[in-house]
Amino acid sequence: MSSRRYRLVAVIAAFVLAAGALTACGGGDDAAGSGGEAGTLRLGYFPNITHAPALVGVQNGIFAEKLGADVKLEPTTFNAGPEAIEALFSGAIDATYIGPNPAINGWAKSEGTALRIIAGSTSGGAGLVVRDGINAPADLKGKKIATPQLGNTQDVALRAWLKTNGLNADQQGGGDVSILPTANSDTVTSFAAGDLDGAWVPEPFFSTLINKHGAKVLVDEKDLWPGGQFVTTHLIVRAEFLEEHPDTVKKLLDGHIAAVDYVNASPAEAQTAANAHLESLNGKKLDPAIIEAAWKNLTYTVDPVATSLQASAQHAQDVGLLDPVDLKGIYALDLLNEKLRALGKPEVSAGELAP
Repeated sequence: MSSRRYRLVAVIAAFVLAAGALTACGGGDDAAGSGGEAGTLRLGYFPNITHAPALVGVQNGIFAEKLGADVKLEPTTFNAGPEAIEALFSGAIDATYIGPNPAINGWAKSEGTALRIIAGSTSGGAGLVVRDGINAPADLKGKKIATPQLGNTQDVALRAWLKTNGLNADQQGGGDVSILPTANSDTVTSFAAGDLDGAWVPEPFFSTLINKHGAKVLVDEKDLWPGGQFVTTHLIVRAEFLEEHPDTVKKLLDGHIAAVDYVNASPAEAQTAANAHLESLNGKKLDPAIIEAAWKNLTYTVDPVATSLQASAQHAQDVGLLDPVDLKGIYALDLLNEKLRALGKPEVSAGELAP
């Protein structure tokens, strides 16, 4: 077991103990409200265009408006899924936008007790970009390829694809291909400096490496999935928070639906808002052309594309990052569908993974 996975198990154990203590004491800060309402909602997301509904929802005050004056929004950003899951398990956040594999791993490690997927957010927008001269899987032998973090969604996707193509990569950076977990912004810098041969990354880093640094696409991940649809980002909550504060979760979903509707109905304005928020987080804006290119690779939807989740779990199992797991019950879509019905929108399904 890697040191990161060992730490994650330890965090989960601490979370379970802490959750029991909070229950015994009658709750903590997030129990400030009453009748299912929380006084604070601590929301996680990533500074990626794959999390555009979150970027726009925070930047334009959509979440704050839907939560109302009685619920304080506390946003927090993360580089990749595993650290967001650690924060969720420790009780540092209540909900987060996140990719499928960290959510699956968190479900498995907590034996289905810690989290629920309450909505989809994004499909598409990830893949493997490489230097000139790399034209086929065999050309990757001996090369250095970055992913955002060990066990995150893009990391699992790369490892599974390499295995399918007869290449191995261990969790310590060895094997036929050296996989180096690297923060996305550092990946761009390292690729430009010649220290990396490629990267499996989400947008906008995918388009940045292509348009700004001469990378070329070796794998567009949508080509690996039926119909080109797969979950890149969905919205999860702590199971305990959902149980104790359903009214606040409903308001979060109001904000999420409104944000998704906005990014689809007003793409130019949404791109401007997302870029402004990225500037507030990172100190600089992206080239608008990069955001426009990234936007075209993404589908923003409240549908969690549940059919792709089991396959993502299987990929993680195949590369040794996950033991076999039963995902039935991981989705809690009733509140979302209640909102969609009221808005006259199509409901979404968890398929075989429904409770």
